[in-house]
Amino acid sequence: MRLYIGVTDDQWFRFLRNQPGIDEVNFWQPGGSAAFRALEPGELFLFKLHSPQNFIVGGGIFLEHVRFPYRFVWEAFKEKNGASTLDEMKRRIEKLRRAPVGPNDQIGCILLGQPFFFDEFQWIPAPADFALNIVQGKTYGLESATGRELWEKVSQRLRATKVWELGEGAREEVERPVYGDPVLVRPRLGQGSFRILTADNYERRCAVTGEKALPVLDAAHIQPVARGGQHRLANGLLLRTDVHRLFDDGYVTVTPDGRFQVSSRLKSDFDNGEPYMPHHGQKIWMPGDPVSQPDRRLLEWHADVVFLR
Repeated sequence: MRLYIGVTDDQWFRFLRNQPGIDEVNFWQPGGSAAFRALEPGELFLFKLHSPQNFIVGGGIFLEHVRFPYRFVWEAFKEKNGASTLDEMKRRIEKLRRAPVGPNDQIGCILLGQPFFFDEFQWIPAPADFALNIVQGKTYGLESATGRELWEKVSQRLRATKVWELGEGAREEVERPVYGDPVLVRPRLGQGSFRILTADNYERRCAVTGEKALPVLDAAHIQPVARGGQHRLANGLLLRTDVHRLFDDGYVTVTPDGRFQVSSRLKSDFDNGEPYMPHHGQKIWMPGDPVSQPDRRLLEWHADVVFLR
C-alpha cells in the first residue's frame, strides 16, 4: 500500500475547501504528458501546499489518471477543478505553461474521490525528507516508518472530524483490484469522473455511430441515477448527444448482447428516424476488457423498462 504527496497551490486548495458537498475533485496538471503511475486506484493521494507552507492539508482517493482537452474537463467537473470559471482555469493553465492554450489542448487529470480538506489546526507538517525543491510530489510506502506515520495521522484526523475512516464505510463494489494493507475500497464515482472515465473507456467515440467529436459525446447512464442507477463504468455508454436523448426517452436501446435497436415509435411519433435505421440491429462498439463493458443486466433493464414498443 502506498500514498502520494502531491504539491498544489493555496488558491486551489482554499477554493475547494469552501465548496459545500464536494464528492470528487480533479487534481489537474497543466501538461500532464507523462502518465501518473505513482498510485493504484484506491490508494491515498495527499495535498501539500507550496513552500513556505510546507503542510499536508487534505487529500482524496486516487481513481485514475487520464488526459483530455481542458474544455471537456471543465464541462465534466466545473468548479471541482478548483476554479470558479472556465476562463480562470484557462488563465492558470497558461500561467503554468507560460504559453497560450488552444481549445483542444489537453491537460493531465488525476481524478480523486472522497476528497477531504483539513482546517489549519489539523495541518500535518511535511515529512523531513520531502525536499523543498520537489515540484510535483513523492510516494511513500506504508512499510516505511514515514509512510505509516502519515497514514495514522491522516486517519486520526478523519476519525476526529467524522468525515469518513480509511478502510471503512459505505463504498461501491470494486471495479478492479485494489491492493495493499490496509485495504482501501474504491469509492463511488462522481458525475465528473463518470463522464471522463466513460469517454476514456470508449476511446472517445460514440458506441453506436463512431462519432469522435468530443463536444457532442455524452456519458449516458443505462439506468438513470434517479431510478437507482450509479455512476459506474458498467452503467455507462458513450453516445452522441442525439442518440443519448433518444436512448433516455426509450426510442432506442441496446440489447443485452450488444445490438442497437430502434423503436418503431420513432417513425410513428415523429414521422422520421431514417438517420438511425442504418444502425438498427448492428453490434455497438464495446471496450475490449469484459470488466469495462456494460452490465448485461442493466441493458436488459433498459430494454424491458424504458424501450418503447
